[in-house]
Amino acid sequence: MDILIKPLVTEKMNEQSERFNRYGFVVVKAATKPQIKNAVESLYNVKVDSINTMVYGGKMKSRYTKSGIITGKTTAYKKAIVTLVEGDSIDFYSNI
Repeated sequence: MDILIKPLVTEKMNEQSERFNRYGFVVVKAATKPQIKNAVESLYNVKVDSINTMVYGGKMKSRYTKSGIITGKTTAYKKAIVTLVEGDSIDFYSNI
């Protein structure tokens, strides 16, 4: 579980999971595709077909307050889109 930080559960990822059998995860920045594949296969007992990764840089944000302008930066993260073989699926809501 040290490779996978959290699953991405958004409307877009739900659509992709239904149509293309793809699931999204936020992963550690230093993780490689084989490490992500092994982590998903061992944690969810599924067979991974392919993996696409992308690194998002943090965005600069600012807001106006009584005391002036506060500027900051959102965190950067790495996202992995995992495509499973046909017939396999992941249920994120099974342990609720």
